[in-house]
Amino acid sequence: MQYTKLGNSDLKVSRICMGCMGFGDAAHGQHTWTLDEEHSRQIIRRGLELGVNFFDTAIAYQSGTSEQYLGRAIKDFARREDVVIATKFLPRTPEEINAWISGQQHIQRMLDKSLENLGMDYVDLYIYHMWDYETPIYDILDGLNRMVKAGKVRYIGISNCFAWQLAKANALAEKEGFPKFVSIQGHYNLIFREEEREMVPLCREDNIALTPYSPLAGGRLSRHPGEMTKRLKDDDYARFKYDAAAEQDGEIIRRTAQLADKRGVSMTEISLAWLLSKVTAPVVGTTKLSHIEGVAKAAELSLTSEELAFLEEPYVPHRLVGVMAQNTASASKETHVWTTGEQKI
Repeated sequence: MQYTKLGNSDLKVSRICMGCMGFGDAAHGQHTWTLDEEHSRQIIRRGLELGVNFFDTAIAYQSGTSEQYLGRAIKDFARREDVVIATKFLPRTPEEINAWISGQQHIQRMLDKSLENLGMDYVDLYIYHMWDYETPIYDILDGLNRMVKAGKVRYIGISNCFAWQLAKANALAEKEGFPKFVSIQGHYNLIFREEEREMVPLCREDNIALTPYSPLAGGRLSRHPGEMTKRLKDDDYARFKYDAAAEQDGEIIRRTAQLADKRGVSMTEISLAWLLSKVTAPVVGTTKLSHIEGVAKAAELSLTSEELAFLEEPYVPHRLVGVMAQNTASASKETHVWTTGEQKI
């Protein structure tokens, strides 16, 4: 396994981050394909043995049971100081807004619940899961700053945002003396490269770590065309994200399979090796022991410039999907811009 610094932080992370969305009680979540605790623990333990030290979860994953499974496994299989734990918090709910729960109060409540789920005193990276258009960004940054000062959070990250939002937030953080976001977890893979327009250049300029989710496009970049898995069959959200562009993406998937056969490796290794040439550490979900074995191998695989070009050449622009498409609609209605305390700017 290879390791690197996470952006402008002091966190030393494995080049592969284990995504824990696939862990948790399926009865408490929106996914039917998640693993029970016994099988989740097996994969976490094997990841640790292979050198993975970076784990990503969220309070939203299976109503917090993903956090619980991860926390108990880490306690049993690793020393807390040897791993980097990231979790994420959601925007305020309409009920909280109506009850006048501030952004600062909301963050403290969510973090305390995540720490309870994890059985930990702090998290290494606390991630703003998606932009909250009903809460001033000042309140979010102030709330996160308070948690850093309290010793409950080491660094902060952000997910599912536009480059202008990240730039805006970090500029305000610098002005106010708050911690800046050191990482961005966005949607980025070989068949969805829209982050390359603005987010990737921004992160390169400011040394912000790219830790993208869906690096294998919900399994599409790890399977030959026509192959079916339970995840591919049951994951409605992934189908929503990718099916509309399936025809144009097919050529890239075929080239990935062709190159994998030529190199004598898996499609997973090729797809992740391509992404690792662009980002700090992709967040890779695994639901089988065999998955984590292949994922770990990808960190050791280098592609030539000719191979990278071969994979990239068929790409055509994609429309925004999922959370970012929702963000586009919400942005037109945004009312909270820059605020300092009670004073709007």
